[in-house]
Amino acid sequence: MTYTQLGIVAVVVVIAVDLWGVRTRLVTRRVFWVSYAIIVFFQLITNGMFTGFGIVRYSGDAIIGGSSPDVGPPAFIGDGRLVFAPVEDLLFGFALVLLSLCGWIWLGRRGLERTPTSGPPIWRRPN
Repeated sequence: MTYTQLGIVAVVVVIAVDLWGVRTRLVTRRVFWVSYAIIVFFQLITNGMFTGFGIVRYSGDAIIGGSSPDVGPPAFIGDGRLVFAPVEDLLFGFALVLLSLCGWIWLGRRGLERTPTSGPPIWRRPN
């Protein structure tokens, strides 16, 4: 399976988990998409640094576009890349963020926090 195919499968599976698995329905909320826009901005910066400086390299056979270490650094935009990183990284980033938030909400709904860790100390609370 290519990196592209894995990215698409990850997005589809995590959206199914969000809508029908844990029923958080985050992808239907405006606040999620506004927050995700902020996350994507920083994802592009970090992915761009890793791939632009050659810390992370991708096989041209596994991603959209091409990639060859013999040609030089990857394109900034174009050839299947956005800010040096393959566009598939955006798919995996989306799936990772959505799955993390789904898990956080799902666990929070079940009240798994034993004692609150925020607020005034217990000995200062009024009875």
